[in-house]
Amino acid sequence: MLSHIIDVLADPVDGTALSGADDFTRLVSVSGHSYDVARQGYVTLAGGAGLNHSGDSAEMVAARETFLSQGHFAPLVEAVSAATLDALDEASVPDDADPVILEVGAGTGYYLSHTLDHIDGARGVGLDVSTSAAKLLAKSHPRVGAVVADVWSSLPLLDKSVDVICVVFAPRNPAEFARVLKDGGEVIVLTPDAGHLAELREPLGIIDVEEGKVERMLEQASGHLRQVGESTHITFPMTLDKRSIAAQVAMSPSARHIEAAELDERVASLPETMTVTGKATLTRLTV
Repeated sequence: MLSHIIDVLADPVDGTALSGADDFTRLVSVSGHSYDVARQGYVTLAGGAGLNHSGDSAEMVAARETFLSQGHFAPLVEAVSAATLDALDEASVPDDADPVILEVGAGTGYYLSHTLDHIDGARGVGLDVSTSAAKLLAKSHPRVGAVVADVWSSLPLLDKSVDVICVVFAPRNPAEFARVLKDGGEVIVLTPDAGHLAELREPLGIIDVEEGKVERMLEQASGHLRQVGESTHITFPMTLDKRSIAAQVAMSPSARHIEAAELDERVASLPETMTVTGKATLTRLTV
C-alpha cells in the first residue's frame, strides 16, 4: 500500500516530498505536482522525460509468476532475505523499527514479499519500469507499495530514506543508491554466474551469462559504494519439467530473441524433466 511508504517517496521532477490526496487516489508533492494512483494500486513516478522503456511485457511477467510460484529459486530468495536481515542487524536497526526495504526491478514482488514476511514491521518499496509487473507487485504483500519508475533516472525517493536496497538480476544505479541509503544501509545485489541454467543453453539456444559480471558491478559502484565482506556463491540443482523450462525462458531476456513457436518446438524436444543448475553470486555494498 502506498500509504505505508508515502513518507519516503519524492517527486521525480524536483525531489520534494509527496503526500496522499483524495483518499490516496493521487499523490501530490510540496511543489504542487500531482500523480494519479492506478486502480490496481501502483503509481507511476517519472520525470518530465517519462520512462525510457517499458520493461517486461505482460507475457514475460506471467511467465515469471508461473516459474517463481513453483519455488525453483527458493535458495536465491532465502539468501536475499537472510542478507537483508544481516544488514539490518549490522546497522543496529531496532527490532521495533519499521525499516524501509527497496527492491529495484521488483517484478511481481516474489523476493520482496518473502523478505517482508521475515521482518516484522518492515515496509517495502517495489520499483519496476513495467506497468504489467506493477499490477501484480501492488498486490504482492500488504506492506508493499508499488512504484513504476526507471532505475536509470533519479529514483523517486527522499535522501537517506532507505535501510536496505535489494537488486535481483536487475539494473543498478550506484550514485542514486548511495543517495537514498541511510547511513549504515546496504545494497544486496544478486547476479547470475556463468553456468547459470547451463544445461538449457545448447538445446534451447538461449543467451549465456557473460563472465566477470560481479567485477564489472564493483567497478561501476566505485566512488559511490564499497563492498562489505566477501561475495557469497550460491549453486543448487533444480528439477524442471517442460512447463517450468518454457516459463523460465519466457521470463528472461532470451524471450526477446526467440519466437514463441520456435521456443515451443525446442522445449517439446527436451526430456520430460531435466536437472538444471542455478548459479548466482550475492554481494553486499554500503556507502
